[in-house]
Amino acid sequence: MMPCHGDNPERIVHIEDRKFRYADFCQQCGKLQSRYSVLKFASIGQSVLGKPIWCVRIGKGSRQVHVNAAVHANEWITAALLLRFLEDYAAALEDEDPKSGQTTTRRQAEAWYSDYTLWAVPMVNPDGVDLSQNGADHCGPYRSRLLEWNGQSPDFTRWKANIRGVDLNDQFPAFWEVERERRGIGGPSPQDYSGPAPLSEPEASALAVLTRGVPFEHVVSLHSQGKEIYWNYRDLEPAEAESMAARLAAAGRYRAVKLEGSDAGYKDWFIQEFRRPGFTVEVGEGVNPLPPEDFEEIYLDVHAILAEALSL
Repeated sequence: MMPCHGDNPERIVHIEDRKFRYADFCQQCGKLQSRYSVLKFASIGQSVLGKPIWCVRIGKGSRQVHVNAAVHANEWITAALLLRFLEDYAAALEDEDPKSGQTTTRRQAEAWYSDYTLWAVPMVNPDGVDLSQNGADHCGPYRSRLLEWNGQSPDFTRWKANIRGVDLNDQFPAFWEVERERRGIGGPSPQDYSGPAPLSEPEASALAVLTRGVPFEHVVSLHSQGKEIYWNYRDLEPAEAESMAARLAAAGRYRAVKLEGSDAGYKDWFIQEFRRPGFTVEVGEGVNPLPPEDFEEIYLDVHAILAEALSL
């Protein structure tokens, strides 16, 4: 169980001082758990540095759906976006008086709750999220290696990988060898190193175990940036995937894109292994990490996309 924390502000989930680190995430999760009984928290594994990887479950429906975020370290804003969606969903069910600017209606939430069970993993890569915002000084035995892998620069704001320099979205057993050869990165790096073997990293392995253990109808992985939704993989996706992607894209005013020349991602592996729809959603526009001041604007589109994902 997550620890509980203090009184709840009007909005529990927010970005403070332009950062959203693992400690911020855990503190806000604790407040959400304290306030909303419909949110069920459980760890699905641990990061390299031993941080629990939290999964939040909501709903009692037979249709199982999964959403994850912050697979890439410097895309940490996606963790806050997904957690805010969970807050709005829970608030619509349990709060007697809706918050100002509430984006989820009670009718929506009740329909989702009865039809679906949502399994959300908002921060897949907690070590990387902290590294990209705090730098390497608190990374223990990894500090000197991280600086070496980062070209001796103390600035890790562009870092995408986990603490061992492995890109978690190149870790899945879907033509992993092809992706590694295409990337041409032979060792730990800020991005694009596929690791020594598929699912070698505990964060990717935890996500795979969860996915193999629950019969998800479809999955969504939140990344940034580009306002695009990728829905295909080597023509292995089911026939309905394209029209589902079009619905998601229309809801969020994004573009549904048929992506070629990419392997070993979570969405790729899900489609290949289960032959069910999987979507990568590239939220927002700009340069990663996206500016926190864009959070509220990005959230409106993300909310619309996730609401549609629970209505497909």
